[in-house]
Amino acid sequence: MPSHSPEHAPSWYAASVNRHLEFPALEGEISADVCIVGGGYTGLNCAIELARRGYRVALLEARQIGWGASGRNGGQLIRGVGHEVERFRPQLGADGVRRLKLYSLEAVELVRRRVTEFAIDCDLRWGYCDLANRPQHLQDFARARDELLALGYRHELRLLQAAQMHEVVGSERYCGGLIDMGSGHLHPLNLALGEAAAAAGLGAQLFERSAATRIDYGARLRVHSARGVVRAERLILACNAYLDGLQPALAGKVLPAGSYIIATQPLGEARARQLIPQDMALCDQRVALDYFRLSADRRLLFGGACHYSGRDPADIAAYMRPKMLRVFPQLADVAIDYAWGGMIGIGANRLPQLGRLPEQRNVWYAQAYSGHGLNATHLAAQLLAMAIHGEDSSGFELFAQVPHPTFPGGALLRAPLLALGMLWERLKERL
Repeated sequence: MPSHSPEHAPSWYAASVNRHLEFPALEGEISADVCIVGGGYTGLNCAIELARRGYRVALLEARQIGWGASGRNGGQLIRGVGHEVERFRPQLGADGVRRLKLYSLEAVELVRRRVTEFAIDCDLRWGYCDLANRPQHLQDFARARDELLALGYRHELRLLQAAQMHEVVGSERYCGGLIDMGSGHLHPLNLALGEAAAAAGLGAQLFERSAATRIDYGARLRVHSARGVVRAERLILACNAYLDGLQPALAGKVLPAGSYIIATQPLGEARARQLIPQDMALCDQRVALDYFRLSADRRLLFGGACHYSGRDPADIAAYMRPKMLRVFPQLADVAIDYAWGGMIGIGANRLPQLGRLPEQRNVWYAQAYSGHGLNATHLAAQLLAMAIHGEDSSGFELFAQVPHPTFPGGALLRAPLLALGMLWERLKERL
């Protein structure tokens, strides 16, 4: 099973943090206006947004700040908050779909502003390229470019044909691409730690190693941990793939999926530039996609896979290395220094789930970012905070009105059924 050690995953990120933060475990009983469960991007940014609006905030993290996907993801900051948002036109109408698309652009800008406002050192670099695995993808890219321009997207977008791909990637695997200079990449754990410092600086109380074990619902909520209790008027559940049994109704709407990353030995500037000449983040279009980029110290960070078994590979490096070599066979002589994985939260319709519990209207939640978590978490936090504060709930309500079905099969069969569906999609890609 995936590791649930309280320490950060043995990643290159954990080995290269630029600040070390420690927060106490909750002991005794405290009072807050808002209790947040989850110390990833969603929880941290809710804490920032609410604390700056004058709320007393208490945040409970079961392990360490950024322990989950927020501290171990691919670091790719890419436009988009969902998949194929046009299919929500029946629920949202044409204007609602257009607003979703605009929010997908705003989400990246929120991260940009957060990094600037709090001077967070997280190796933020701009430049991203979608990689076409087959000609149809290039046609899709052309439509996406035209749509982005129609929305007023102000960053450079450029289509690449097969003969131009050497400009962005040292691989013969791709037949085209779409450069987007408004997306990029960063060090995700350093971002999370910087945001934790910002939240604490604004007066939020952060607690580590303080898993929420029980919630007493009511007008005045009580959130229990092993050694303490938070009394609060409002609760935000920001656990995503690690909600476990805390709120079963929500847990059935998000399925943990494993994704894995390897980091090579440092390659040196010249060799690194042969792989990714413009220091961009890159991602292909397959169901079980590959994503990769360079680190600040010129390692290749190569990620991919997406499975629902609930079990990590016995040897992540051995599992991921062949995938890397299919893209970059010239790295056959290169050692793998770090290998790690973790769970992302997948929703049935691949749109972030924002809402309130039907029977407990003072309990709010955000989850199921489905691979777009780096930017979508920041957007979700802003929309939640604005709605809670009574400023403008229209963005929150837009997301909340999309129905999110529970995965079929119950707790035992849910993951195997989805795994079969994923296998079928992969087989169709090969036809």
